[in-house]
Amino acid sequence: MARILIIQGHPDTDQNHLCHAIADAYQDGAIESGHAVDTITVANQDISFLRSKAEWEDGDLPAFATEDQSKIRDCNHMVLIYPLWMGDIPAILKAWIEHVFRKGFAFEMGKNDWHGALKGKSARVIVTMGMPSLVYRWFFVAHSVRSLDRNILKFCGIRPVRWSIFGNAEDPSGDAQQKFLDTARTLGRNAV
Repeated sequence: MARILIIQGHPDTDQNHLCHAIADAYQDGAIESGHAVDTITVANQDISFLRSKAEWEDGDLPAFATEDQSKIRDCNHMVLIYPLWMGDIPAILKAWIEHVFRKGFAFEMGKNDWHGALKGKSARVIVTMGMPSLVYRWFFVAHSVRSLDRNILKFCGIRPVRWSIFGNAEDPSGDAQQKFLDTARTLGRNAV
């Protein structure tokens, strides 16, 4: 049985977005297969922006970051779900990552080296976008997902990191959205 943490990164608190439905489908599939599931909804938290290196390195952790670090510590698989906004992750999700994935929790730095402190955990990144996923992968080289994968998750020791890029998220027929939900439910059942 996997211990899964779903991190809902959609910045809007309205629960009627495709990202919310994908999170629900993943959770339903995971629970059907007997996996334990916990959730974090980034938009419901009071997140400030870090404005200096000193604040990031030595500033006090907000209460939400302490609680969310505990949830990350307790899971063995994370699922990050968010919409692509202006070619990147939404600003509130980036600010959350900066608070939560700090030195001393997510990684350690010595005088001459660093090492990830979240080894033994895996992750799934699920991104929705209006453009076709093939265009994002080939023309834009999936740059923001690659950055999150390499520069944050793998840097912190999380491996493997798998991606699901759901393009054409505004398909008026609803066929694409149904396919995404079916895929998310299957991923949840398999805890990947």
